[in-house]
Amino acid sequence: MIMPRGSDQLLLPVNPFFIALTLVAAMLLEMLPLGRHPASPDLLALVLVFWNVHQPRRVGVGLAFAFGLVMDVHQAALLGQHALAYSLLSYLAITVHRRVLWFSVPAQALHVLPVFVAAHAASLLTRLMAGGMFPGWWLLAAPVFEALLWPVVVLLLLAPQRRAPDPDQNRPL
Repeated sequence: MIMPRGSDQLLLPVNPFFIALTLVAAMLLEMLPLGRHPASPDLLALVLVFWNVHQPRRVGVGLAFAFGLVMDVHQAALLGQHALAYSLLSYLAITVHRRVLWFSVPAQALHVLPVFVAAHAASLLTRLMAGGMFPGWWLLAAPVFEALLWPVVVLLLLAPQRRAPDPDQNRPL
């Protein structure tokens, strides 16, 4: 089997409980009452894209839509605004997931940047069509910050899969 360039080792299978835990943790971090700035990255969108790229059969558009509805209700946004953005985000991530995995992690960040830009654009257009106000030009920084966080998310979320399948005294990791 030909290995993609971005992966230097075979990974263990992911635990479905770990996927659910990371998605719920990202959602809870998004729900913290820290105040909302237009340039702040959407951590739930970042984790959704990660799992859409790495596990497209387990995390799909339907799950992204459900998380989007939860975020719409929580933020008292237009019902369907986040759901549309997360569904589009998930669809685009699943569409490019085979291509993205062939690249190194910094190059992957460049490949997922247009996905984040499209999701923020869909959310902004939905808000503006419903009569909302333009949040400012800082909104353009959010997809860039999400792409910059991509290597950190890859490092953290792939860590449980990188351990040795049967550790012993000669291989403690």
